[in-house]
Amino acid sequence: MGTFDGKVAFITGIARAQGRSHALRLASGGADIIGVDIVADIPGLHYHLASQHDLQETIELIERTGRRAIVRQADVRDLDSLTTVVNDGVAALGRLDIVVANAGIFSLGAATELSDRAWQDVLDVNLTGAWHTAKATVPHVVAGGRGGSIIFVSSMAALRPPLGLAHYSASKAGVVALMKTLAAELGPQFIRVNTVNPATVDTPMIDNDTILGAFMPELERPTRDDAAKPDSAFVRINALPVPWLQVQDVTNAVEFLASDAARLITGVALPIDAGFQVKS
Repeated sequence: MGTFDGKVAFITGIARAQGRSHALRLASGGADIIGVDIVADIPGLHYHLASQHDLQETIELIERTGRRAIVRQADVRDLDSLTTVVNDGVAALGRLDIVVANAGIFSLGAATELSDRAWQDVLDVNLTGAWHTAKATVPHVVAGGRGGSIIFVSSMAALRPPLGLAHYSASKAGVVALMKTLAAELGPQFIRVNTVNPATVDTPMIDNDTILGAFMPELERPTRDDAAKPDSAFVRINALPVPWLQVQDVTNAVEFLASDAARLITGVALPIDAGFQVKS
């Protein structure tokens, strides 16, 4: 028997990276999967978002586990389309037990120099998108009467905000506050609500020329190999001498919080940070 046999999970930002990793782990544990991804770029970001090819590949990988996948294109900023996917998925699969609000975007800029558009895009996707995810899914989890687990992907930037990320840090701190409120509101229905708060994760959001250059401005064309060196800025910010987390490190925490092993854990912001928080 799998940990999640008979259960259904909904995941946003499912097409690649963390979202795909979370989906495949839950599916491997027996869960059927409902998911969405914008599969389109948002102007002004320094990296590309997932593609239709990425989304189709994720669907195929889920189906290879033997589980069902109802995965569509939708933008978490659009509550109506998000709700339609959730409703259709629950109608087809019969229930909803686990929610992973994973969709998020990231950009750089000093607080007083950010454009209104840059500020609003990050808040709209990261915070309003998380709230929309809760609005679309919570009624189904409550209606099931079996309890459940809602996991928001926040960030260590919510707990220890770095320079140049005011909009991102504010959005992710808002997600933590949203989580704590929902944990209190939904506790009587035995629905647990938590955040995972990763430090730097090895995904396209980080693995690009802009972020490599921001961390290592002394190098003309820094590379991943430079980032992995023991004296690089990526490594120095962590207590454990690694440059970044792998997506599986975050998935391990998501899997735990979604499982009955965490049945009495709610209202918690869980750092996954290689010691970033304790490093002075």
